[in-house]
Amino acid sequence: MKKFILSLLIFAGIMASCTDSKATKEETNVADATQAVIENIMTRTSIRQFTNQPVAKDTLDLLVKAGMAAPSAVNAQPWSFIIVTDKPTLDSLNVVKPWFNLKTATAAIVVCGNMDKAMEGDGKEYWIQDCSAATENILLAAHAYGLGAVWCGVYPISETVDGVKKVLDIPENIIPLNVITLGYPAENPEPKDKFKTENIHYQKW
Repeated sequence: MKKFILSLLIFAGIMASCTDSKATKEETNVADATQAVIENIMTRTSIRQFTNQPVAKDTLDLLVKAGMAAPSAVNAQPWSFIIVTDKPTLDSLNVVKPWFNLKTATAAIVVCGNMDKAMEGDGKEYWIQDCSAATENILLAAHAYGLGAVWCGVYPISETVDGVKKVLDIPENIIPLNVITLGYPAENPEPKDKFKTENIHYQKW
């Protein structure tokens, strides 16, 4: 009987050890994943020079999918995306505004607000915040895939909005918010440390 009980205790100890080891491994995996996410956010920076390596369509589709995972007011999702890889079209967009940095880029994603999906009344302008959230998701996803990107503003400068709409045949109810210039980086600038304690307030101003 004593041998049986001893065997049970040994078995229980082995099982507990295995469970603890599994739990520790899972905790380590979670910690590693968390660190990777924070690292991706902290190391993302604007890239304006690119190699001639094309960005795969599957990757571009995943970037847009990441954009669509963003939050939006009342879940309106008032966004539309135009993926551009055609070089003449990229060149035409660059003519609209050279700051789009499309001379060496192999792709661009134009993030647009769809006014047919925007909230009505005073909340209509939330489309800007919603599409901005989608833009940041795309930028972070691009960085995670080893791509370089830069957010180039379009709206609310009417001349730029009209120029982008003309190049891309964008209908009246769609407003281009920005052009995300994309490609594999040909430069490696250091991320800027933007943390400033004076920008933080607790409880009240």
